[in-house]
Amino acid sequence: MEKTAAIQSLAALAQESRLDIFRLLIQAGPEGIAAGQIAESLGLASPTLSFHLAQLRQAGLVTFRRDGRSLIYAAEFGAMTALIGFLTENCCGGDLAACMPDLGAGCASRKEPAA
Repeated sequence: MEKTAAIQSLAALAQESRLDIFRLLIQAGPEGIAAGQIAESLGLASPTLSFHLAQLRQAGLVTFRRDGRSLIYAAEFGAMTALIGFLTENCCGGDLAACMPDLGAGCASRKEPAA
């Protein structure tokens, strides 16, 4: 990823609603979520949501497809991976294992115990 693309991505995510939208789309996975569901989940008016989705699309962080009358938005996981790679490529002299904790263990510690 080039520096200008990273700046554009970070600028798009540097706004509370857009960050919330992107995180919701990450949780949804590659199948995505209908625009109406995003608006309902986050309590955003349709024009506001459209504006923020356009900003995220322009930054290359989300994609959309039409499904009947609905627009389904999904996170662009390749762009997210590229941004993370750009941010961490020089971490600890290139030794990512030394810089990053075991992400799996971090997620496991946040899970609720089984009932």
